[in-house]
Amino acid sequence: MVEKRGLGRGLSALLEEVEETEAAPGSSSAGTLQDISVELIRRNEQQPRWIFPAAELEELAASIRMKGVLQPVLLRLSPEVAGYYEVVAGERRWRAAQLAGLTVIPALIRELSDSQVLELGIIENVQREALNPIEEASAYQQLVDRYGRTHGDVADVVGKSRAHVANAVRLLKLPQTVRDHVLEGRLSAGHGRAVLAAEDPEALAEIVVAKGLSVRETELLARKPLPLVAGPRRTSRPPAIKDADTQALEGDLAEALGLAVEVVDRGGQGEVRIKYATLEQLDEICRRLTKG
Repeated sequence: MVEKRGLGRGLSALLEEVEETEAAPGSSSAGTLQDISVELIRRNEQQPRWIFPAAELEELAASIRMKGVLQPVLLRLSPEVAGYYEVVAGERRWRAAQLAGLTVIPALIRELSDSQVLELGIIENVQREALNPIEEASAYQQLVDRYGRTHGDVADVVGKSRAHVANAVRLLKLPQTVRDHVLEGRLSAGHGRAVLAAEDPEALAEIVVAKGLSVRETELLARKPLPLVAGPRRTSRPPAIKDADTQALEGDLAEALGLAVEVVDRGGQGEVRIKYATLEQLDEICRRLTKG
């Protein structure tokens, strides 16, 4: 099991251990701070962040030229190539330092397992540099698939709610073309979750991108029958007519929860759908259902 006590404190707490290391050179748990040649550093192929916009790197490089690297990068010895190091956290600073013409960069060296490397990479990007929603979802799913974490475990590590993690991972259910829209910034995470509810997510996503629709507008379109969204390719199904008792039940539940509620009954079997607009509302639903 990973020592979540250290990771859960966040990346800043780990980097603050530098002073303890300098005061007690014999201690190896916190790591050692030293200047490392940028040419001896390799990126971590499991790094959660895939995209490094050139404009942002140039801006950071300009800052580094004026002020230097203010925060050390976090490294471990490369498990693949002897004598080299692998970036755990700070790849953006390492890349910008090279653009700025630096030959060495301050680094904190630690002994870390593969799962700790992934978790720390997620922590840095979520806390500091705002991962793209698809990058964030993929990183969370890696922890689940490769290291057996639950959504609750991941939430504890990154300091988010379980509902936030679960909603982030839902974006991976989008078709690849829609994920590409989110990855490249044409759609937000909110748009992606709204599109998931549509009969044809790809068709709706194309309309949203073409018209520049808001998340709210996308949610409204996602509730409409497919022909109204994607054109006359399919035959519209007539909406089901609900009896007075079902409508009254929906009204009572909506009033009790303060949220829109839909009851879908099919001869004594069906679904109760509770609609929420924010993660805070989802957290409240979970709290009530679990009596937490």
